[in-house]
Amino acid sequence: MTLRTLIISCFSHVISILVSVLVVGMLVSISCAPKVDTDAISKELTRLDDDWSKSAAAKDAEKVASFYAADAIVYPPNAPTVHGQASAKKAWASFFTDSTFTISWKTVFAEVSKSGDLGFTTGTYEDSYRKPDGTLVSEKGKYLCTWEKQADGTWKATHDMWNSDSM
Repeated sequence: MTLRTLIISCFSHVISILVSVLVVGMLVSISCAPKVDTDAISKELTRLDDDWSKSAAAKDAEKVASFYAADAIVYPPNAPTVHGQASAKKAWASFFTDSTFTISWKTVFAEVSKSGDLGFTTGTYEDSYRKPDGTLVSEKGKYLCTWEKQADGTWKATHDMWNSDSM
């Protein structure tokens, strides 16, 4: 056996060992990855959404805004997009200035990513208010809200969109 053949043979064995270690390492890291209980998180998002609806029904703009992330984007129907938690608070406060305004929503579906850091809720809502001429408007519609787990472990709404089924 020549020196060159010996070196090639040793190099091949080293490569085989390295590949084996790499494969074992990947398998161990995959099996050690924390398991995310997406069902439990989906239930948590549904609970948060229900609490949020109660805050809106109570016309508490401060509490309603607290469900939004600092950089949230809100897409109210027939209105411009609102950027940020402070602007969302102002938008909701403007709805609440109308003494006839009421709103409630109910989560129909919630889902969470496998990684457990993103989720969404969707459902139905009902609201009512009086137009300036006194006409009562009652709407039924649907909504979609995305949620993101924050650094402190809390969940905040990052995108919130709703629209009526018809007028």
